Amino acid sequence: MYIGKNEDTFDMYQQIAADFSSCMNDYLYAYDLQDDTYYISEQATKRFAIPKNIFHDVLEAHKQFVYFEDLEMLIEDLQLLIDGKKTEHNLRYRWLGLDGSPIWINCRGRIIKNPDGKPFLMIGCINEIGKKPNADNISGLLKESALEEQIRQFSNLSNGFMLRIGIDDFKSINERLGVEYGDYVLREVASCIQNCLFSNQYVYRLPSDEFMVLDLSGSTVSDIKGLYHTIRSAVDQLVAKNQYEALYTISGGIVACSDITPLTYEESMKLSEFALNAAKDLGKNQVYIFQELDYTAFLRKRAILRCLRKSVSNNFEGFELYFQPIMSTVDETLYSAETLLRFRTQEGEFLSPVEFIPILEESGLIIPVGKWIMHNAMKMCKDCQKYFPSFKISINLSYIQLLKSPVFTDIMEALNKHGLNPGSLIIELTESGHLENNHAVHNVWRKLKTAGVQIAIDDFGTGYSNLHNIGELRPNIVKVDRSFTVKSLRNDYERQLMIHIVHMVHSIGLRLVIEGIETTEELSQITSLDPDYIQGYYYSKPCPQKEFYQKFIIG
Repeated sequence: MYIGKNEDTFDMYQQIAADFSSCMNDYLYAYDLQDDTYYISEQATKRFAIPKNIFHDVLEAHKQFVYFEDLEMLIEDLQLLIDGKKTEHNLRYRWLGLDGSPIWINCRGRIIKNPDGKPFLMIGCINEIGKKPNADNISGLLKESALEEQIRQFSNLSNGFMLRIGIDDFKSINERLGVEYGDYVLREVASCIQNCLFSNQYVYRLPSDEFMVLDLSGSTVSDIKGLYHTIRSAVDQLVAKNQYEALYTISGGIVACSDITPLTYEESMKLSEFALNAAKDLGKNQVYIFQELDYTAFLRKRAILRCLRKSVSNNFEGFELYFQPIMSTVDETLYSAETLLRFRTQEGEFLSPVEFIPILEESGLIIPVGKWIMHNAMKMCKDCQKYFPSFKISINLSYIQLLKSPVFTDIMEALNKHGLNPGSLIIELTESGHLENNHAVHNVWRKLKTAGVQIAIDDFGTGYSNLHNIGELRPNIVKVDRSFTVKSLRNDYERQLMIHIVHMVHSIGLRLVIEGIETTEELSQITSLDPDYIQGYYYSKPCPQKEFYQKFIIG
């Protein structure tokens, strides 16, 4: 193409691009090759790290906003265009966003030549190839970008509600019946939702199996809860209509826009996602109404998890082992010590084990922390045996360690490293109800006992620990929980039950530890029952290693 006067032509295309920029999502540009001037639609400066929408020294300026890995490729292509060796530009590469993150674009353009055949102008269009589409062709709904735009534009959202809906176990539908059937389910559920909505209620498709209902009708929270149940009923009818070929339910999370502070798209998505996940945690096919206290607890749990991860990565900084003595009832001499984990944050907050240990287990961090406990507890035991050769150390083992780590190998390696006889180690099992029918766990148990490690059932008389576990796991030691101990001290029936438990344990060749003894009177009553060992505050609260040494080893 040949055009007349260069300056007029560049100004003309610049004006055309400016006129059209307000009615399109892409970015138009004009590049004056001879004057080395570049113009791009002004809205591009709100998305990319461009110095301004008109700039000179074009190749040099591009170095400021083109991703460094793509820069050489772009400069080579532009140089071919400037030299007249190419007339078409079509390149996929990355520009930098305002936050410095790379954004994939497709830049297309064509060269316009002077009457003498020299290239002087390139005009074209830039579009984001990774940008999310505004609509979903499967469900027929608008997508997240449209929801985001509505949240940003409307000022009356503070009186509204958001109902985030997710299809429970949707992945299994795709796996069992195929993606096409999964798309059918998405389409039909979207239709169910739409058919249940009234004026000023809108539904959008979110990623995966989720939808968002935005209510601007002035409803109450009770109304929105009722809407969820109406939609759930419609979905149930859909499942029945398809003769239960795929059995699925929906969960819903409700958030009042007045609870979203600040009322931004990002905060809306964050709180609504929390609400939906909370509904699924209730057992699915449920609705959950956002509560600030629950969210605060969730944020604290997440903050603790970050803190724990950082500690594990930082050589277990903040973790400390405490030890509580277990005394023989025959002569009140030290038999062993139970190892207990403690944790203090970098800010100095001392976290309760009840709070942080479940987080270690849920995250899997209990596996590296458990190995750290093993090595430090065994080292401490070896040091104590210099003074008390018969001293033993007791370590709690989580079911996560048993199921998801080579725990037998870890234990034997630690024993070998610290030169500790296997008989000096007692492994206490917690949450054994998860394990009683697990063959892999039984295998570990047999191998530990064969190696000479002692096994203890912890918290007997409460929770999962019961007579069945004694028969299945065949421990060496049974530990009676304090809650059961207290009952036996206050109630004749419970006391008789305790007497029978002591007799039963001894009759099958096991030993018994009574936990939770705090006073002289309690000690006297429990000792008369003839248990093997006593553990409790009467002798000592759990204490740091140095204090334990002073009290029970060298004191």
